[in-house]
Amino acid sequence: MRGFWRGFAVFMTGGVLGTAFGVALGFFLFPYVFPPPPAAEQLTEADRSALVAGGTFIHANPSDPIHWGRGKVSVYEKTVFLESDFEVGPGPKYHVYLVPKTSVRTNADMNGVMFVDLGRLRAFKGSQRYPIPAGVNLRDYPSVIIWCEQFGVLISPADLKAAN
Repeated sequence: MRGFWRGFAVFMTGGVLGTAFGVALGFFLFPYVFPPPPAAEQLTEADRSALVAGGTFIHANPSDPIHWGRGKVSVYEKTVFLESDFEVGPGPKYHVYLVPKTSVRTNADMNGVMFVDLGRLRAFKGSQRYPIPAGVNLRDYPSVIIWCEQFGVLISPADLKAAN
């Protein structure tokens, strides 16, 4: 009888650990298997004020195949606009930040930096617009980055160049 209970305990432990591993793997793979549709937002006339700056998202760490981005970003007086060629690798809780620092290339570059959170990324691909809060001086923010809040990881930075 003792062997039965021991076998039952091993069976139950394996079942619980297997289920936990399967759920964790499912959470990780879900955005890759079922990605959300691309965004296709347009700028409104109110958003299309004077173009202040523009830039291109880059793959900051080429040895990291998971955290990457590409595409253009345009910054207007009241709006940050991710252009139609924008794309990042999928993941949880990505946010769009205005950052008062140039050449952000690692997670450590964000230590102690006060940024403006423009909101959660709505899609991993396609055009999107994010309103800039009133009172933000865009000259003080030479970078736009995509940041994973859940894990504190830099996904993709874009250095901005002033529009002529």
